[in-house]
Amino acid sequence: MENYTYNSFTLQMEGLKVTEDSMYPVFFLFLFFYLFIMFTNVGIVVLVCIERSLHQPMYLLFCNLPINDILGNSIMVPRLLTYILVSPSERFINYYECVVQAFTSHMFGTTSHTVLMIMAFDRYVAICNPLRYSTIMDNKMVMKLTASAWGVAFVLVAVLLGLTIRLNRCRTVIVNFYCDNASVFKLSCESVFINNVYGLTFTVVLLTTSIGSVVLTYTKITVVCLTSKNKSLNSKALQTCSTHLCLYLIMMISGLIPIVLHRFPQYAYERKVSAVLFHIIPGSLNPIIYGVQSGEIRKFLSKTFQSKKVLPLL
Repeated sequence: MENYTYNSFTLQMEGLKVTEDSMYPVFFLFLFFYLFIMFTNVGIVVLVCIERSLHQPMYLLFCNLPINDILGNSIMVPRLLTYILVSPSERFINYYECVVQAFTSHMFGTTSHTVLMIMAFDRYVAICNPLRYSTIMDNKMVMKLTASAWGVAFVLVAVLLGLTIRLNRCRTVIVNFYCDNASVFKLSCESVFINNVYGLTFTVVLLTTSIGSVVLTYTKITVVCLTSKNKSLNSKALQTCSTHLCLYLIMMISGLIPIVLHRFPQYAYERKVSAVLFHIIPGSLNPIIYGVQSGEIRKFLSKTFQSKKVLPLL
């Protein structure tokens, strides 16, 4: 008969499987990406806050993405780095810390969708209703959209984790590189039918709403651009919408790969790696893509660097 430890608050984490030869290269690779994510995303947030020309709805809404990337990676990546340097038998985590990590991980994924949805709405109003844009997208509307993006994600994830923490635990090993909802409820020997039903419903509703809203928004934007003879409007639509679509596709592709790999048990390790990359890849690319595509951000950076070149000559 198998021995169980009930409701233990000390859990063991599987962590990344790395050899002694690859341990330090892998550690420094993840450390580089973590520092890069922190530096670029914090930089974008600070830049939008201090530069008055960027106090526009588009940039204020976009600020939610770097904030989300900072929070999502700050909880998960440092722990991952620690586990790379210690032996598998010493990879422990407190149960409450594991729950917080799982909550943050799912908040990160859910908020990525909801923020990109409100950004799509902003682009729809700007291109399809430009004369009323400033009236519709005022500060109050920006605050409402931001609050709804974070609020909806919080409620959905709180219910998801609430259904999990009610379960009694009889296992102590997290079979993953970090804590997520599935890893935590698999510690239980009770029925997890409700958890699976809600988790599936949550995923389907979120993906359907996210994809549906983006497709509907961009269909209307395309119709407006095709029927409009305003070249300036079409150019603006192409620039801003291509940036948003690029961010959305990166998030969707990096998020769908772990879901697809769930179907193939022989690729369990690759699925876990891809789940980690879902945090790292969007967080690394989002500020680069938005910084390169945004004319206002490029102008501000060019002015800053030009002033620094001129100052030593004075």
